[in-house]
Amino acid sequence: MTTRVLLADDEHLIRGAIAALLDLEEGIEVVAQVGRGDEVLAAVAEHRPDVAVLDIEMPGMDGLSAAEQISSLCKIVILTSLGRPGYLRRAMAAGVSGFLGKDASAEELAMAIHKVQSGGRYLDAELAAAAMAAGDSPLTDRERDALRLAGDGHTISRIAAELHLTEGTVRNYLSSAMTKLNAQNRLEAIRTAQRMGWL
Repeated sequence: MTTRVLLADDEHLIRGAIAALLDLEEGIEVVAQVGRGDEVLAAVAEHRPDVAVLDIEMPGMDGLSAAEQISSLCKIVILTSLGRPGYLRRAMAAGVSGFLGKDASAEELAMAIHKVQSGGRYLDAELAAAAMAAGDSPLTDRERDALRLAGDGHTISRIAAELHLTEGTVRNYLSSAMTKLNAQNRLEAIRTAQRMGWL
């Protein structure tokens, strides 16, 4: 039986190379390719893949958010060059069954695709070990939202409007996040949270 695969990666050359390599693997057919995270749901609905292979960093929508949208429609493998520990935990929470680095061989990716298609999980051992060592994010959802928006360059008033909070409450969330991340300022807190994959 052939496993139908959708590839989502914004780097055209890499996406094309992965597709070409997977098409050489027995039992795998790449049925669709997209270059943006916000194109994943429509492509899954149109092509009905068995497995979606998603990059984390994509324009329009990141791969983890796209995974949340399609987790009930197909199996998901995250392929990433960013081994941030928090990403693995977020991926598991989003319903992802496979998680491996872009430095994996085509054979390993094919093995991961077959394993998740048959109901199993496939996790890169080094990424899994890093995630276990890092522990859970100390940030609340609101602290993470405030930090993420601050990282996007939004002012306190814009963050407050977007989150339907007062400016004082937003300042409190940002201050609490800085304390939890042992950061001297907002920028340092944002960088730490991004490095850990908590944003």
